[in-house]
Amino acid sequence: MDIKVLIVDDEQGIRTVIKKILDKSGGFQVIADTDNGDEAIGIFNEHRPEVVFIDVQMPGCSGIECAKKIADIEPKTIIIFATAHQEYMSDAFQLYAFDYLIKPFKIDRVMQTLDRIKKLNKPSYNDGIDKIIKHEKGLDKLMIKSKEGISFIDTKEIVLVQREENSTVIYTRTDSFITSISLSDIEEKLDHTQFFRSHKSYIINLSLITKIYPYGRWTYVVKLKNTEKDALLTHEKYEEIKKLFSL
Repeated sequence: MDIKVLIVDDEQGIRTVIKKILDKSGGFQVIADTDNGDEAIGIFNEHRPEVVFIDVQMPGCSGIECAKKIADIEPKTIIIFATAHQEYMSDAFQLYAFDYLIKPFKIDRVMQTLDRIKKLNKPSYNDGIDKIIKHEKGLDKLMIKSKEGISFIDTKEIVLVQREENSTVIYTRTDSFITSISLSDIEEKLDHTQFFRSHKSYIINLSLITKIYPYGRWTYVVKLKNTEKDALLTHEKYEEIKKLFSL
């Protein structure tokens, strides 16, 4: 199945160039292109593309603000900034952008980025972490209020906690719970020897890590037991995890 792409740039010529490169690479489907950041958010909500090429300076919502909103809706979106403004690179780093292309960019440079994206669907990395930490915490529970009432969640059953659709979702081995509580507030209530803030949008259960592999230049993906869900891990947090699991 082709990887869905949204292109957001106020230059028609650049949008055309990116489309041609995507077509040459193969395996990608441009579901829409626009010159407006506000319109891009609506398109993203409707079509949920896996990849977004985005300029920094555009009419309406700026590229940086647009990318922030997209990342809050779906943190795993592959965001690629394609801009003539190199000074915004630090802002892109904070958003964990997959890549930052400086205009005028070379076709080979973009092709390299597209090849890395396609490889993400075929993980073959040997960067796994096999050591498992065991915790016996008895009946520790997390109390979550929702419209349906109050849920009591055994913390030892939590696999990961994720920002999703502007809410926080707690995934256990068998269920999921949606709450308006911020990720930071939940992080404070969890045992820091067992749960780890891997990314601004994720908290993971350290004892359930099975594999880690690269995802872009500055980010990794964490695979966890007992779920098909995975989490993102920043480069800085990756270094912390390596120290935690070192012998």
